[in-house]
Amino acid sequence: QVQLVESGGGLVQAGDSPRLSCATSGRDFSAYSMGWFRQAPGQVREFVAAISSNGFVTSYADSVKGRFTISRDNAKNMLYLQMASLKPGDTAAYYCAAALNYALLRNGARADYWGQGTQVTVSS
Repeated sequence: QVQLVESGGGLVQAGDSPRLSCATSGRDFSAYSMGWFRQAPGQVREFVAAISSNGFVTSYADSVKGRFTISRDNAKNMLYLQMASLKPGDTAAYYCAAALNYALLRNGARADYWGQGTQVTVSS
């Protein structure tokens, strides 16, 4: 089992640069590819960013490319999402996810484990 706990959300202003964190515990964190997904009210969950198990490969949704940065610290079992230039359209619940298969995580949102989510609300 892998437990994922997100933090860092809240009410922010447009243009702010908050950082989301995902603390993990359980089985070997460094074996898992990790990702961030988000879900706005009334919308389906969508891919935001993914990072390979060793951190060497990352990918982003077009909507956040150039504004968000995903990173991980395998020594601390932590995943991060640095957000910048936030817009009201970024308002959503943000979830971290862990998967042994990077491609399935990135392309199919198929994760082995999901966190409970942290709400990010961007006001204009």
